[in-house]
Amino acid sequence: MSAIADLPELDTFSSDFQADPHGMNRAALARGPIARSPYGVEVLSYEGAQAVIKDRRYGMPAGLTLAAQGITEGPLWDRVVNGILSIDGDEHARLRRFVAQSFTPRTTDRLRESMRRYMGELLDAAPDDGDLDAVELVKSYPIAVICELLGTPREDWALFSNWTDDIFKIFQFNAVEDGPDILRAFDEVDAYIDAMVEERRRDPRDDLMTELVQAEDEGDRLTREELRMLAGAVLSAGTDTTRNQLAAAIQEFADHPDQWAAMPNDVADAPRVVDEVMRYSPVIMGTARQPVEDVELLGVEIPAGTMVAVNTAAANRDPAVYADPDRFDIARTGAPPHLTFGGGIHYCLGVHLAKAELAEALVQIHEKWPTIEQTGPAPWKPVVGISGPMTLPLRVTPAPRAR
Repeated sequence: MSAIADLPELDTFSSDFQADPHGMNRAALARGPIARSPYGVEVLSYEGAQAVIKDRRYGMPAGLTLAAQGITEGPLWDRVVNGILSIDGDEHARLRRFVAQSFTPRTTDRLRESMRRYMGELLDAAPDDGDLDAVELVKSYPIAVICELLGTPREDWALFSNWTDDIFKIFQFNAVEDGPDILRAFDEVDAYIDAMVEERRRDPRDDLMTELVQAEDEGDRLTREELRMLAGAVLSAGTDTTRNQLAAAIQEFADHPDQWAAMPNDVADAPRVVDEVMRYSPVIMGTARQPVEDVELLGVEIPAGTMVAVNTAAANRDPAVYADPDRFDIARTGAPPHLTFGGGIHYCLGVHLAKAELAEALVQIHEKWPTIEQTGPAPWKPVVGISGPMTLPLRVTPAPRAR
């Protein structure tokens, strides 16, 4: 059995990795299914990634990535360690049940009309042709959808967009410096949710916030702290990832005009497109786990408490699983599920909503602009965390008008 010290190294925090994460993943995976990372081990293969995320012997690291940044106490630590992403076992399952019914395929289908309306408004406000920034174009789209689900008034959507930007700095490995911004955003969200709770008690509505206020599950009622945490988690997790993933999808299509030309016009045919985008160009490239006991993984001894980075971006391009994995092909069939949404008990709760939002938006964008061209650099946010283009300059061309 091998030890971690014997593994080849992959530094996912290096400037080289930021510049070419998929190329470095490919080279690392060619050396073996597991590598040594700056904070523990990096699991690269599809088989290894699946084994970790489905094995109950691996838990979420307390405080997510904060301990790796030297933060193990204080108000930010307390916030994160009590969030649903940090909680495992029966307590995680209990909290998840309170919001699960709002993220079913049936609920998602009820929101599709709103998705089309919001995306249509953004496209109507954009120029018919010429230059634009795709990141700015789509930034508010998922905010509108998730705020409608919760029951947040339209005039407050911009607030949640700004709060989400700050809260998700948690994942950028700069939490010591960003801590005050993160905590301020948490506090402001809490105050807003408290006001919503009191309003829903007086005036119940058909929205998720009312359901959380009234939630009872086998006699188990949410505490005010749990209600704040869940509502805040829904707002943040349901917005930042989707808007970044949509921008990343548009960038890939600009880089692959043949695939954009093949984009289906019927949203019913678009789910496979979304799956290929999220396999090929994910904005979340991994997740973290820690074994609660000594484990053996693919011939490597992993001591309890070791930080295990599950590199789902590498697993999504594992040549042992995907034919021609570095080819972007929206007609790809027969491929196993990509791992961008994670797996096991922490499988993304909003998977149906996110895929529907992406599919609806891409179909409408293609309908308006069958030709898109990237006209300048599109640097990405740090790829360790929630990434995606910071800006995406495009030149768009509408379909020729019928005579």
